[in-house]
Amino acid sequence: MLDIKFIRENTDAVRKAIKDKNVSCDLDALLKVDEDRRNNQMQADQYRSELKELSSQIAHYKNPKSKWFQSQLAEGRSEDDLRAEGEKIHAQTGEIKQKIKDLEDAEREIGAQFHALMLTVPQVPSAKTPIGPDDSGNVEVRKWGEPRTFDFEPKDHVELGTALGIIDIERGVKLAGSRNYLLRGAGALMHQAILRLAMDTIVERGFEPVTVPVLVRDEMMEGTGYYPGGEEQAYRCERDEKSLVGTAEVSLTAMYGDEILEMDKLPIKLAAVSTCFRREAGAAGKDTHGLYRIHSFDKVEQVVLCRADDDESEQHHHAILANAEAVLQALELPYRLLQVCTGDMGQGKVEMYDIETWMPSRQSYGETHSASRFGDFQARRLNLRYKDTDTKKNVFCHTLNNTVIASPRILIPIIEQYQNADGSITVPKALRGYMGGMESIAKGE
Repeated sequence: MLDIKFIRENTDAVRKAIKDKNVSCDLDALLKVDEDRRNNQMQADQYRSELKELSSQIAHYKNPKSKWFQSQLAEGRSEDDLRAEGEKIHAQTGEIKQKIKDLEDAEREIGAQFHALMLTVPQVPSAKTPIGPDDSGNVEVRKWGEPRTFDFEPKDHVELGTALGIIDIERGVKLAGSRNYLLRGAGALMHQAILRLAMDTIVERGFEPVTVPVLVRDEMMEGTGYYPGGEEQAYRCERDEKSLVGTAEVSLTAMYGDEILEMDKLPIKLAAVSTCFRREAGAAGKDTHGLYRIHSFDKVEQVVLCRADDDESEQHHHAILANAEAVLQALELPYRLLQVCTGDMGQGKVEMYDIETWMPSRQSYGETHSASRFGDFQARRLNLRYKDTDTKKNVFCHTLNNTVIASPRILIPIIEQYQNADGSITVPKALRGYMGGMESIAKGE
């Protein structure tokens, strides 16, 4: 959510953001409702001022022994006239109270319209963000590592994992329907090892590990920008007005909502490993094969809450990217870093990067990480602030997040990149300590 004052003063920039991000937002309707809301408030304040003045006058008429009442009698006014005048003023206050009530009723309706429209306004992207209509406009920043060249015909992760008994999609579908799976034996151990490696890496880099709820109130989904607009991708528990999170970002970012933090405690760096749930409505094609686009997975997420300073939040953005890259480099997986364009970055983001890891079966890089900085977009929705020690004012934080690792999608490049001609898989060196020293996964072992 943006500051309405910013929207009023930077209408052209907001219009451009709406166009560049290709989001649905009726800015003219918002500005009209905002004007109606302010006019309504001004009228109500004027009536309240009049009511206060009249109420103070009524007190004089109610006390015949007061100095004011006696002074009026001394000037020749009758007691009956004074009482009649007091009743007339009392009647006026009743009329004004009704007008105030009518305006307050209208304010609730206007306020609801205003809030709904404000939730549709996109964050203005950084000037560094490339402008583009969709992922075709994303810009490659750099690559790390070289994709493996095979001297045999490589298999994909489903064929390899099924033959080794470490991936069981058939029974996963039997249990829970399409896009579900089982990881078994060494596959389950490798999955857990990846999460442990990622969490150990992020904790060593100063992040506080947190265990978070994955079923949260809908207000938290709205606060982090997933609602409205993302309901179709979420698993919702309408009866309880709660939703299963698609990322621990929701819980980690929202945990300080409606709080005022101490400035000297910033930045706050948090990390959580959690199960994530996504309906993946509309997904089709090669993305639905195997473990790439599934309904539930586990992810280590990192979140930073920092001061409202663009330079500082940009530094954190590059730091959380480096954290994710460190894990991929430890796994010796080739990847590339993309700067995401306006049309592919979503409503609330100032700047965004994706990391794509090389997946041999796709003969291309596939998205495995997403790193975003939001400015104060999420913090305004969550009422997440800190006390500025210089100005003594409460200021909205900046928020950032990034995947450290998500599994089992990351199993795709690991299994495929580390496969051997005999159908076995070499365990990456970085994972062996978490897997009891296991060096390879072979059929029958």
